[in-house]
Amino acid sequence: MSVFTTVDTDQLTTFLDQFDCGDLVEHKGIAAGIENTNYFVTTTRGRYVLTLFENHAADELPFFLDLMAYLAEHDIPTAHPVATRDGAYLTELNDRPAALVQRLSGASLDHPDPAACAEIGRTLARFHRVSADFPEYRAPDRDLAWAERTAAQLEAAAADDEQALLADELAFQGEQRRDDLPRGAIHADLFRDNALFENGRLTGIIDLYYACTDAFAYDLAVTLNDWCTDEHGRSLAAERDALLGAYLAERPFTATETSAWPGLLRAAALRFWVSRMQDKYFPRAAAMTYIKDPAPFRRILEAHREAGEVLADWIVDNRPVGA
Repeated sequence: MSVFTTVDTDQLTTFLDQFDCGDLVEHKGIAAGIENTNYFVTTTRGRYVLTLFENHAADELPFFLDLMAYLAEHDIPTAHPVATRDGAYLTELNDRPAALVQRLSGASLDHPDPAACAEIGRTLARFHRVSADFPEYRAPDRDLAWAERTAAQLEAAAADDEQALLADELAFQGEQRRDDLPRGAIHADLFRDNALFENGRLTGIIDLYYACTDAFAYDLAVTLNDWCTDEHGRSLAAERDALLGAYLAERPFTATETSAWPGLLRAAALRFWVSRMQDKYFPRAAAMTYIKDPAPFRRILEAHREAGEVLADWIVDNRPVGA
């Protein structure tokens, strides 16, 4: 979440006339995140998040908004989009596609304990069980082909050691396949800052604007890499065991997922290392933004490359009885 497009009070007041959500009280830009323009919006009837989409065409966006509504209506704690008086979730503001969604209570956790990790693991498994039946499809936009294109762009800026590691990992990932893994709509970016807690309870999963149709186990790998690693990229055992144990109790892995798991952890680390290098070396201008350091995900990737099959062994050893 960032501010690339400024919205003033008069513009927002006119925009809100489309909705039955009360009169504008205040709005404030959100600096965290790197993709879209976001504002907290308070009206006389509630609190909302306004998003102006900077990189998605309007025809891509119904998938995200429909998925958010679908999950919320199936008791997954996500922010339900607000419909206009004409029943549309998607509209326009300042020549950008725009949407207004409910603002959920709670705050993200910088250092989640094992109980919080278990809660996110359990909820992500429920998310996947529900989203398996979501009828819409969206291809991943941060897949291997994207990583290869970005790596070519980075040749002009990245250090030699970065380029060498990147080339080697891309070659490895080119030999991996996940088309036969259980799949459906995934979050694809469920980091700690995209989950809200209040008094120890998970109150919301937010920012589904990387959501796509892909392997559920890959989505779990994305989540685990952020929630359960230290600053050196090493696995935090208690947090890892809590998150994986809670997830597998709700949705056990298939044998194919277990075999693919070490490579998926590497793929998830690669995706965020590459995207953060792209943002670091080729930043976009914004009124408010926050560029994240790629180094932590390089360390996570290197740790997974060293760990190898030990990761698959953990899944086998901790698989629920009967799975």
